[in-house]
Amino acid sequence: MPAAPEAPPNLRFDVQDKTRIIHRLRRLEGQVRGLQKMVEEDRECREILTLLSGVRRALDSVGEEILEAYLARCQASPGQPQPAQVVEVVRLLRK
Repeated sequence: MPAAPEAPPNLRFDVQDKTRIIHRLRRLEGQVRGLQKMVEEDRECREILTLLSGVRRALDSVGEEILEAYLARCQASPGQPQPAQVVEVVRLLRK
């Protein structure tokens, strides 16, 4: 019988990182609620799109932070690119 595939490692943040990420996600949650309210109130499209753009950038930023933490804790190997370098490449590709 073949061996079961190894389960991927869990990402465990240190307390400071976890607190900072949770705070940022809660702020994003509030901004998304604000977007919903703006649509309900028939606010100007320009205002909605401006906030939407900010929310997308903030979500990308926190995603990069989580990616960097994952790479640093779960995938880092000697001789491989450093997590910050990989995240920078992802940012460049996204532009």
